[in-house]
Amino acid sequence: MPRPPSLEELYDAHAAGLFHYLAGIVRSEADAKDLLQEFFIRLAAKPLGADVANPQAMVYRMAHRQAVDWLRKHRVRREAETAQPVELFAPNDDPDTAAFAVRLESALAGLPVEQRSVAQLKLWHGLTFDQITEAQDIPLNTAASRYRYALDKLRTLLRPLYDELQP
Repeated sequence: MPRPPSLEELYDAHAAGLFHYLAGIVRSEADAKDLLQEFFIRLAAKPLGADVANPQAMVYRMAHRQAVDWLRKHRVRREAETAQPVELFAPNDDPDTAAFAVRLESALAGLPVEQRSVAQLKLWHGLTFDQITEAQDIPLNTAASRYRYALDKLRTLLRPLYDELQP
């Protein structure tokens, strides 16, 4: 039986991705940092066992549940869905690139939390649908449909930008 990953290994491999994932859910950089710190404190107190087949999916599942609990506890789910988008892209000096990033962030912020989180896990973190279903504790068809709806909405919202960029 393989040894479970150490806390340090999990932090090095997943902290940045978990932060962006949490920020996408709670819509606040400061709250995402607090949640990430709390997440790793909990993980230090109760490490993953050797029986965990997919540590990446498990840490995202744990973080997802923590974020949902936080939203429930603070009763800001509706506010989180309508809050200003967290910057997902690094600032850029090229005005076209910066404008594209702003429009994409705005389009992502317009998605329901459920769709945005699935799209984020798939596109930014490279998780498979099986890993997403494990991370969010949802059926495979639900994950796939949320992803499809997210892409459809993003296409609709970003179509004017695409048409504008065409030669």
